[in-house]
Amino acid sequence: MEAISQFFPFILLFVVFYFFMLRPQMNRAKKEKKFAAELKKGNKVITKSGMHGKVAELNDKDNSCVIETLAGKIKFDRSAISMEMSQKLNSTSVK
Repeated sequence: MEAISQFFPFILLFVVFYFFMLRPQMNRAKKEKKFAAELKKGNKVITKSGMHGKVAELNDKDNSCVIETLAGKIKFDRSAISMEMSQKLNSTSVK
């Protein structure tokens, strides 16, 4: 009984760490992966660096996409597209 009471603070710390740090991070990663998989040709997107454009091509072999901007076409990795900013852009342009 004494051994359990010694490890209880560590167990409690791990549980709090899991529910406030690890679990939300895993959920966010899952949502971003789903967003990148659901990209379609013609979607308006914003990259994490702030580049605005429209998806022109998708390449599943190297997990990249070509984004058409006013300056031309640029190839990006799908992970470089910001989920939050792209969704915000698409939700405001629909209204």
